[in-house]
Amino acid sequence: MHGVMPSARWVRFDNDGAPTYGIIEGESIAHVAGDPFDAPRRTGHTSSLADAKLLVPCVPSKVIGLWNNFGALATKLELTAPAEPLYFFKAPSALLGPGETIRVPPFYSGRVIFEAELGIVIGRRATGVDEASAADYIFGYTCVNDVTAFDALNVDPSFAQWSRAKGYDTFAPFGPAIATGLDPDTLTIRAILNGEERQNYPASDMLIKPAAIVSALSRCMTLVPGDVIACGTSVGAGTMKPGSSIEIAIDGIGTLANSFA
Repeated sequence: MHGVMPSARWVRFDNDGAPTYGIIEGESIAHVAGDPFDAPRRTGHTSSLADAKLLVPCVPSKVIGLWNNFGALATKLELTAPAEPLYFFKAPSALLGPGETIRVPPFYSGRVIFEAELGIVIGRRATGVDEASAADYIFGYTCVNDVTAFDALNVDPSFAQWSRAKGYDTFAPFGPAIATGLDPDTLTIRAILNGEERQNYPASDMLIKPAAIVSALSRCMTLVPGDVIACGTSVGAGTMKPGSSIEIAIDGIGTLANSFA
């Protein structure tokens, strides 16, 4: 699987009502039968990239997000580097595709935070994988906006509600593509709110690197193809107000653009 297209940008799009995978080639999408994780094959058909309605680039069984995984933010918050990934889950119902609108449930009136993150996409079933081979289980990388209902996080002082604060419907935008053949240490993650850059940080500042993340998580749970792991964020994450536009941009992957209502 991984040797067929060592460097490509995979998307999933609406093909006359049928979700279809494809590979970006210039201004076109080359259609692919099946999915990227299991013997994909080109069909010979293409679509215009500009005219395509892009969907979430895969459908994960789970989205896992990391906390305290970047040196600059750990220094700012006076946190020590974790010995192993500190993580939470986002519900599959929180998934949101490119161009879609992030919406707040009517019962919540607090702050909503954007967090620009690099996402790992799993390509092979992984259980108890050692760190030396964990990179072989990574299919590629994507852009993630780890949207957070910040004031819901500690509403009950006895229990920090990470999954609640981060798991509302539409709170897991990712895409627009899954890029293969990238070295994550060379990437820069940016957040642009209403046209103004608010985050710009290097993935190389990651405290626990992607292979170590995948290995550690696979010892706790089975990771399956399409699962997404958001690697955590750095300094600059902030509040969105209704009517905002928010973009998460990573060169080599693309720009994930959403509105916030």
